Amino acid sequence: MRHKDVWAGLDRLAESNGLSPSALAKRAGLDPTAFNPSKRTAKDGRPRWPSTESVARALDAVGAGFDDLAALIEGRRGGRAPLIGLAQAGADGFFDDSGFPKGGGWEDVRFPGLGDEPVYALEISGDSMEPAYREGDRIIVSPTAQVRKGDRVVAKTLNGEVMAKVLGRRTSNTVELLSFNPDYAPRQLPSSEIAWIARILWASQ
Repeated sequence: MRHKDVWAGLDRLAESNGLSPSALAKRAGLDPTAFNPSKRTAKDGRPRWPSTESVARALDAVGAGFDDLAALIEGRRGGRAPLIGLAQAGADGFFDDSGFPKGGGWEDVRFPGLGDEPVYALEISGDSMEPAYREGDRIIVSPTAQVRKGDRVVAKTLNGEVMAKVLGRRTSNTVELLSFNPDYAPRQLPSSEIAWIARILWASQ
């Protein structure tokens, strides 16, 4: 993590929220010049780094997290994804046949940079995936990402059940879905009963 990259990340944070560096500093309750280019190098030429406190206050001011800033420092843009609760997701009208969100009832959630991948967020309910995911955790799901055995996935059945699981053995006839919590036995479902399976890319815990 280089000096110039950290400052570039803060510049991108300001830009992504429609602010100048000065306006970001002011919104964070800092001196308006705190993030100005003139503050990034000392008079003797030594690089000056933003303080942890000033960075934390800037992130809080725009509702971002350190993962968002890390993505911006690396040059990856953060974004927003539609969000709905996992328990609600089984209702008709929230997904199309390919597992993409549609209709109303979705909120928005911020997520760190994942490029241009089409994604959405689900909020975990239940305890079948503990300790990996706990109730209230948010997962980012991609319907277009390739899915392999061992991947953490969200699966929807034709009868409307939506569940976060680990993909086990998959054949032309059956799909095995596993839980992290040993209290839940593996599920073997006919492939014909699976509407779609989407890979989990990221989780906010």
